Amino acid sequence: MTKGVDGKTIDGMSLNRIDKLIEKLKDESYQPNPSRREYIPKKNGKMRPLGIPSFDDKLVQEVLRMILEAIYENSFEKTSHGFRPDKSCHTALNQIQRNFTGTKWFVEGDIKGFFDNIDHNKMIEILSKRINDERFLRLIRKFLKAGYLEDWKYHNTYSGTPQGGIISPILANIYLDQLDKFMNEMKKSFDKGKYHKTNPQATVFERKRRKLVIQLENVKTETEKSEIIKQIKILEHERFKVPYKDPFDRNFRRIQYTRYADDFLIGIIGNKEGAKEIKSKIKGFLNDTLNLELSEEKTLITHSKKKAHFLGYDIYVRHTQAAKRNKSGNLTRAFNGRIVLDVPMDNIKKKLLEYGAMKLEVNVYGKEVWRAKSRYYLKDNDDLEILEQYNSEIRGLRNYYAIANNSAILNSFGYIMCQSLFKTYGTKYRCSMKKAMNKFRIGSDFGIKFTARGKSKVRLFYNEGFARKPVNKSSKVDIIPNTVKYASKTSLIDRLKAEKCELCGKNNCNIEIHHVRKLKDLSGKSYWEKFMIARNRKTLALCKDCHEKLHSGKLN
Repeated sequence: MTKGVDGKTIDGMSLNRIDKLIEKLKDESYQPNPSRREYIPKKNGKMRPLGIPSFDDKLVQEVLRMILEAIYENSFEKTSHGFRPDKSCHTALNQIQRNFTGTKWFVEGDIKGFFDNIDHNKMIEILSKRINDERFLRLIRKFLKAGYLEDWKYHNTYSGTPQGGIISPILANIYLDQLDKFMNEMKKSFDKGKYHKTNPQATVFERKRRKLVIQLENVKTETEKSEIIKQIKILEHERFKVPYKDPFDRNFRRIQYTRYADDFLIGIIGNKEGAKEIKSKIKGFLNDTLNLELSEEKTLITHSKKKAHFLGYDIYVRHTQAAKRNKSGNLTRAFNGRIVLDVPMDNIKKKLLEYGAMKLEVNVYGKEVWRAKSRYYLKDNDDLEILEQYNSEIRGLRNYYAIANNSAILNSFGYIMCQSLFKTYGTKYRCSMKKAMNKFRIGSDFGIKFTARGKSKVRLFYNEGFARKPVNKSSKVDIIPNTVKYASKTSLIDRLKAEKCELCGKNNCNIEIHHVRKLKDLSGKSYWEKFMIARNRKTLALCKDCHEKLHSGKLN
């Protein structure tokens, strides 16, 4: 329903409109409209440019995306996770946690202005290696060269692909697949040795332990036994302070790599010089082969004891003496060297401030204190809408950080949001927070009772806790929060092909689909509004006469 530069939306979609597009594509007279340029804020305070295509362009781009995905999806590397089916931020982070064990150095990679600097000629050159269809390639080039409108002034696009375009993500993956394959080749030459050499100190401890175990088998008195057991325990305790594998083994090194869109993380078992060498090679490859620039500001080399930042998580290697017994009954430092994924407390604070659910105060000791506050702008919404707003925001952040090792830290987020909810209700009903809580208490929970389609229902405030959860492969976890709810019971294609008006019942006619952005925007006064509300649909299949009457206000 977002308008492009032509002012059109999905409203009025018909088979006739689709047929006209097909004819234009056949004779190559189809020309994409320039994108409408809008800006959204980035985390660093800068603005991110978005290109919003017209709806007909979105439809053609979706078809192109489906074709490109069918051609390229199976050839992408397993290290690529952005904008792919059954891939998400969670799968990227899970790959890091599984494969980066024992990492000594992180390289946090970021490509400078990637989406704005994709080389069009290079893009077509890469596509032409797999696609031998000049008409298809010319159509892709038309989209790349379509330009954009900003303040009603046209600008040419000499490089890049607009963020917001449907084909932009798949084109970005095709472009950066060259980097993924380069990293695969570099891994083959960089990796060295089959096994880490055993630490000589650990070997000495193990030899002493075996001697004591042999002595234990031969002694007869309990006093001697207890003394030897005591010595074995002391020895084991000392052994845990020494790594079993030689950390300075120059004959063993490894590199691991994971990419999400234009951000990537590299884990290196080796020395810092090796990390610098890899960074330099990547910089050279991007510059010479893909005509891209590595961001020096954001591409950092970080020791694994410190925290690297990737996809909103803090990532580091755990160094601990904690032990557990393996299947053989021997004590092992099973947790040492493992990757830890943490929720940054700063991200929680920023999110609460962004929602306007919290204010910061400084107490008498100079310490920062978080205080929940009412969200005044929500007071005119109905009770259920306010509750749904809070639930979707809590669930969105909770789902994204569900795989964090310290996910329980989100309890502080939930606590502030809960207090803010009842302060907002207190503002709405001009009462205290305590009275608002009593008003909406349902047993041990809080919720709203309402009626929908003649049935009594209850919607509870989020009460599912913040314990760690397994990886969610759905790409929906990348949306924080996903507040848009839309469901369709019968496909739009089937309704178009049925050629029957859902209001007047006319058959064998050209159907146009009427769309509304939100059902709650309908007043329910006219028959067609009641019809859409009753069916809980944001779409209505109409004949041309009914659709024209609806937009002219003559359809009762």
